[in-house]
Amino acid sequence: MDVTMVICLLVLGGVVGFAAGLLGIGGGMLLVPFLTMLFAWQGMPSELVVHAAIATSMTSILFTSVSSVRAHQQRGTIKWGIVAAMAPGIIIGGLVSGGAVFAALSTVWLSLFFALFVGYSGWSMLRNKKPKPTRQMPGIVGTSAAGAGIGFLSGLVGAGGGFLSVPFMVWCNVALHNAVSTSAALGFPIALANSVGYVVSGLNEGASRPGMLGFIYWPALIALVCTSVLTAPLGARMAHRLPVQTLKRVFACLLFALAAYMLFKAWQTFTA
Repeated sequence: MDVTMVICLLVLGGVVGFAAGLLGIGGGMLLVPFLTMLFAWQGMPSELVVHAAIATSMTSILFTSVSSVRAHQQRGTIKWGIVAAMAPGIIIGGLVSGGAVFAALSTVWLSLFFALFVGYSGWSMLRNKKPKPTRQMPGIVGTSAAGAGIGFLSGLVGAGGGFLSVPFMVWCNVALHNAVSTSAALGFPIALANSVGYVVSGLNEGASRPGMLGFIYWPALIALVCTSVLTAPLGARMAHRLPVQTLKRVFACLLFALAAYMLFKAWQTFTA
């Protein structure tokens, strides 16, 4: 990597770390589109660029989630019971997604999949539909099943699951600040399971390319983590100072912008 690329990654890591702490999204929603642009700019093959962006993004969440969780835990807003109930399903869903399905999908389908799910998540947040007052989190089986779905879908888009877990918990009448904090804690098992899958499923693809560990581009990963772990606690502290509606609007607008870019990327790849 040249110096300009390193600087871009360091700045991106700082911004994404802050967003991860603020919104409980793990940072992948921001990272994937920007890494796609940066990797393409550096001349990475088009058939590999989105896979590498998603895998590298997800692996970085292993580090940012720990930093973010520490800040949220100091305020006691993480619902550890929900984390424990979701984690087994998350790990299973992540291993299936990162270890099998991910490698089989083409760049255009990954881009399209990313855009549709992110756009839907933003719309769900922005419409601010009130859940039924009596609705609660499902039992252990239902919560674990929800975790499996979140882990699986997160693996396909390289995100920490906040784009699904936050709306899901809010729908179940978990307060938004608790949902954001709990989502940050869920980011670690999601990232761990899927990262293992990316390494295993991408061994053949990355074996002949410098800097690749499976689908993960580790030089970029190191640069991202250097700054993201420093700014994630700052975002987590800010999350407890902003009003709920402001957080929802920020979350939704961010997701819409990223969905639009990835739709463009899917169209560009399809028509190439």
